[in-house]
Amino acid sequence: MITPQRGEITHTEGVSGQSSRTVGQILRANVLTRFNALIGALCALVLVFGSPIDALFGLIIVVNSAVGVIQELRAKRTLDRLALVGRAPVRVRRDGKEVEVAPEQVVLDDVVLLATGEKAPVDGDVVESDNLEIDESLLTGESDPVDKAPGDRVLSGSFAVAGSGAFRATKVGDDAYAAKIAADAGRFSLAHSELYQGINRFLGLLTWVIVPVGALLVIAQFTRGSSVSDAVIGSVAGVVPMIPEGLVLMTSVAFAVGVIRLGRRRCLVQELPAVEVLARVDTLCLDKTGTLTEPGMRLRAIEPLPDQDEERLRAVLAALVQADERPNATLQAVGAAVGPAPSWPVREKQAFSSARKYSGADFDGHGAWLLGAPEVLLPSSSEAASSEASSGAGSSEVSSSEAASSDARDRASALAAEGLRVLALVSAPSLSTSDGRSPVALIVLEQKLREAAPATLKYFGEQDVTVKVISGDNAAAVGAIAGQVGVPGSGDPCDARTLPDGGDDLADAVERHAVFGRVTPHQKREFVRTLHGRGHVVAMTGDGVNDALALKEADLGIGMGSGSGATRAVAKVVLLDDDFSVLPSVLAEGRRVLANIERVANLFLTKTAYSILLALAVGVAQLPFPFLPRHVTLVASLTIGIPGFFLALAPSNERARPGFVPRVLRFAIPAGVACAAATFVAYALARAVGGTSLAADRSTATLTLFLVAWWVLLLVARPLNGWKIGLLAASAGAFALVALVPPLARIAALSVTDPGNDAIGVLCATAAATALTWVVAKLRR
Repeated sequence: MITPQRGEITHTEGVSGQSSRTVGQILRANVLTRFNALIGALCALVLVFGSPIDALFGLIIVVNSAVGVIQELRAKRTLDRLALVGRAPVRVRRDGKEVEVAPEQVVLDDVVLLATGEKAPVDGDVVESDNLEIDESLLTGESDPVDKAPGDRVLSGSFAVAGSGAFRATKVGDDAYAAKIAADAGRFSLAHSELYQGINRFLGLLTWVIVPVGALLVIAQFTRGSSVSDAVIGSVAGVVPMIPEGLVLMTSVAFAVGVIRLGRRRCLVQELPAVEVLARVDTLCLDKTGTLTEPGMRLRAIEPLPDQDEERLRAVLAALVQADERPNATLQAVGAAVGPAPSWPVREKQAFSSARKYSGADFDGHGAWLLGAPEVLLPSSSEAASSEASSGAGSSEVSSSEAASSDARDRASALAAEGLRVLALVSAPSLSTSDGRSPVALIVLEQKLREAAPATLKYFGEQDVTVKVISGDNAAAVGAIAGQVGVPGSGDPCDARTLPDGGDDLADAVERHAVFGRVTPHQKREFVRTLHGRGHVVAMTGDGVNDALALKEADLGIGMGSGSGATRAVAKVVLLDDDFSVLPSVLAEGRRVLANIERVANLFLTKTAYSILLALAVGVAQLPFPFLPRHVTLVASLTIGIPGFFLALAPSNERARPGFVPRVLRFAIPAGVACAAATFVAYALARAVGGTSLAADRSTATLTLFLVAWWVLLLVARPLNGWKIGLLAASAGAFALVALVPPLARIAALSVTDPGNDAIGVLCATAAATALTWVVAKLRR
């Protein structure tokens, strides 16, 4: 759905398997529009009552439709190709074998397999559960993960955050829960867009203005005594330029080209305004793992605590890895280094979740073991004392436990301060109680920094985008990594466990700090909401299932191609090659689109403004309309249509600013007044002087309008460079060629051979251009 209906930009969302519109939908959306119908009807009137040359404006229908269709088809091919690469397949069990299928190929009674990070594509009933926990917050708003046992219901759109399992599909396609509430976040849609909203406001306002002004013009042309043919031609010449027929086209083309350009960088845009939103972003929230660092990690060391046997600890770690059917990246790194696992029977296990921060297993005959965040598994002195007291342990046992935990905590903090990832291995009487836990080793892992991260973050800093690193890892480790890549404020990391649940205190802390550690998935989402509440436009990157909630909440969620299916589903932009360095290109593309569409809007709305004002003036003065349709077509093509196309696709690094609608109106209305005033005065003076024909007076009006409109184009195109100067020269040269070459002048019905009239036109245009330049400068200041 690259372009909306011409004449109105709509917000659409689908639940089908398609990633974009069909060819038939594209053709209908670009051909069967209100603008095409109106221009087609006016063109037919001219063909009946006037010369075919005056009906050349009807080519607008062909050009608009052709350009829109071609660009949307190009963007469709790009999107469809990338969507196939970026879409997460669904694992199902058919005939006793596990196979991968596309989400839309899941049928009733399929047994769908789920593991941590995978999204449920359909509704169903659980048939197998291995500590399966499902997050349904995107659908129901329930913040806590839900334990799922056989017989429990699974809703499409929810995703697994811990454990694994399987469910039997009971509702698929449009019958599924997510489809019914239109919550399928993986579809291409037009989310909130200030740009689209502003253009729709323009179109809605113009509908109310054009109808009465057009009616006044028609009445004036028919009541002044001219023939029916002249009245029809004059009315059409006045109404056609009121229609901003190219504004929506240029907007859609600019977005479509942006999608294509980003697609070439392996960046999948799942919601079209994403390129606009990133241009407006002032706060970029980054996850550490997979964004600042490479996705994988490596076991650096196993540091046993005193009196612990490293070989036995390796066996424990290998057994923990084997107990997890789908180990995460951390367990995979541990498993790759500790060697083969012993055959220990598992009595009970606890899957890892980002909220819990640890996992564990209870092995028959070998005890219960936990592996996770030291801050969670190694209690503080007061916590240890309270726990030992409640369990009835003696003072010597308390002292021994405190000392072991304290030493391990201190060592873990020192390692984390170097940017290393540290896990605690703890023995416990059981998985269900926190009493009696005893640390036995620290597991140290290291991650490789992305080479492009420092340069990328430096770019965002230069663009006044505040960077915040939000991670589930140890705060000191996150701060050290952030410092290595140059994140400002990384020397003061914040442990999110110390933060309040909400309110101004949380908002102040989120504003004040740049690096956060031990952040839960729901805290990440709350951080984004808090930043929204302070007026920030927020982008969020992430690759793990713990990032999905925050990505959905952010103005722009950016997922990684190698990330979890849940994360890719809610992200508006997916970096298919996990290349964080592509983000500056996305920002630049968004700024190019915004700046250029604003230029185009200035041009088209200037035309609409001067057309309405001229129609009013001519209607009140009871004069023949100062143009033939061919005059309007010539001026609009050379000063708006053709230059606007090049400006819409031009490079631009202008920073996005709020206030699109008032800023365009502040330019377009004075520019329209200048064009209309100069043209009407020159035309009225030429008529008053006498001695010239209506055709000559109309040529004076056309010359005047072209000169002022050309100056408007110059103001819009600033700052000027080589190709823009060439564009302006080509526009002026083309008009001069048409006006001065006799055969072309006859076709265009132009006669600029009267020195008096020509001088009047040039003087009026010069005065209007000078006044407009002064007004624009004052308004900008």
